[in-house]
Amino acid sequence: MNIALLGVSGRVGSRLLAELLRRGHRVTGIARDTGKLAGQPGLVLKNADAGQPAQLAPLLAGHDAVISALKFASTDAAALLAAVKQAGVTRLLVVGGAATLEVAPGHMLLDAPGFPAAYRPEAEGGRRFLDALRGEHELDWTFLSPSAEFVPGERTGKFRLGTDQLLSDANGKSWISMEDYAIALVDELETPKHSRRRFTVGY
Repeated sequence: MNIALLGVSGRVGSRLLAELLRRGHRVTGIARDTGKLAGQPGLVLKNADAGQPAQLAPLLAGHDAVISALKFASTDAAALLAAVKQAGVTRLLVVGGAATLEVAPGHMLLDAPGFPAAYRPEAEGGRRFLDALRGEHELDWTFLSPSAEFVPGERTGKFRLGTDQLLSDANGKSWISMEDYAIALVDELETPKHSRRRFTVGY
């Protein structure tokens, strides 16, 4: 497939890039500054501001899907959705956050007592983005939330999928490596099972 990857230079974006290329997809990697990234077979790099639809849309045109690995705190959901639609791309997959997952029926992690203040701007941005997607009826979107601890690690291929509830392992730890997260997202790209839905991945 021909994939446009927004945020290719970030920690998650770089792992998604590796997984996409590993599976033979062609990738247009987009970031504000791709100057530090090395060229690879199957990869085309483009500089663009995701907040400028007129600048971004031409770079997205002609792709089978767009994957966004952008930070929510600095991303305008409306502008990004507009650019994807202007480009004529119908499929959008979003690297989500864990904060909107439920820790009890009807109670998000974001609203739990003691949620770290340092993470709140990004978490609130993620909630706004997910709300925007849930009101979106033109695009075929998917929002994949990681577990609470989302860190670089190993690519094991062994993980569980869930829906709107935070996943935890047998010891009560909620976590997923960025490498295994990338597997789950590219699996969804290749074999869609969560159209216009959010899901989650964890150990």
